Amino acid sequence: MNFLAHIYLSGDDEEITIGNFIADGIKGKQYRKYPQQIQKGILLHRAIDSYTDSHPIVKQSTKRLHEKYSHYSGVIVDILYDHFLAKNWKDYHDMPLDEYVDEFYEILRNKFEVLPTRIQRMMPYMISDNWLLSYATIPGISKILNQMNIRTKGVSKMNFAILELEEFYTEFEEEFTSFFAELIDYSKNKLTQL
Repeated sequence: MNFLAHIYLSGDDEEITIGNFIADGIKGKQYRKYPQQIQKGILLHRAIDSYTDSHPIVKQSTKRLHEKYSHYSGVIVDILYDHFLAKNWKDYHDMPLDEYVDEFYEILRNKFEVLPTRIQRMMPYMISDNWLLSYATIPGISKILNQMNIRTKGVSKMNFAILELEEFYTEFEEEFTSFFAELIDYSKNKLTQL
């Protein structure tokens, strides 16, 4: 899953949310240097990623992209799934997406000192371009995929994945909806275990 899903699956605890958000930049046992709730968020993120990567519905989505995008297909599916979460946000949360996103950006500002350097550098771009809200539209997702392609120095060709999104839109959306219902339950259970 990508940023929006990880944030959403963290629940209402700000520190768990921060941990879940920064987790990709925290390697191995480095998570232990953070406060307890942030550690929980990092461990939750890792559990969500493992569950997602091994799930048959997600594998069905990535298989559709694998021939053309190889090992980048999983990253692409993460981004596409965030699109469907943003697009159908009202089905998952009572607060409008723009307000939810603004609240998250405020949490980031307030917790700036605990963010890894890489996240601190990325944060101004994320907020000014409003990445999380932009996920809700196809042009927004197209821009994200373009940025990801630039980060891979053009090797991934991820910018072209918007074509598969448009061609298989219904299939991807149905797969996301089925999978995300299971992921919500999994994440809630995992949080109680941590």
